[in-house]
Amino acid sequence: MEESKIIKPYLCNYKDKEDIKYAADALYVLSGKWRMYVIIAIYNGNHRYREIARSISGITFAMLSRELESMALNKLIIRTEDPDFSKDVKYTLSAYCQSIYPLVESLIDWGKQHRNVIADPENAAYL
Repeated sequence: MEESKIIKPYLCNYKDKEDIKYAADALYVLSGKWRMYVIIAIYNGNHRYREIARSISGITFAMLSRELESMALNKLIIRTEDPDFSKDVKYTLSAYCQSIYPLVESLIDWGKQHRNVIADPENAAYL
């Protein structure tokens, strides 16, 4: 058997292991049932808590609170509270969060391709 066709027993070398840790960190920060919905809701102009909640079907207020808190800790959103009216809070996407847009667009493209593969595997370009 040619050496190039031998399957190595390990999936990655040390450098790749470090890269996998970084990918795992990214997935941890972005994963979850509601995280992308919250990002999209804020991106679409819903900046107040109730606006965000109304735009995401099925999310509870408790879950939205946890998501917003986690996202703020991870620097994905900016929480701005009006000093004169403590209940007047706005949420905006940080520039850091906006840097994931190319990734989100790639995920959307991959998702479309994946649906095509599942729907008609014989004609899928990626098999």
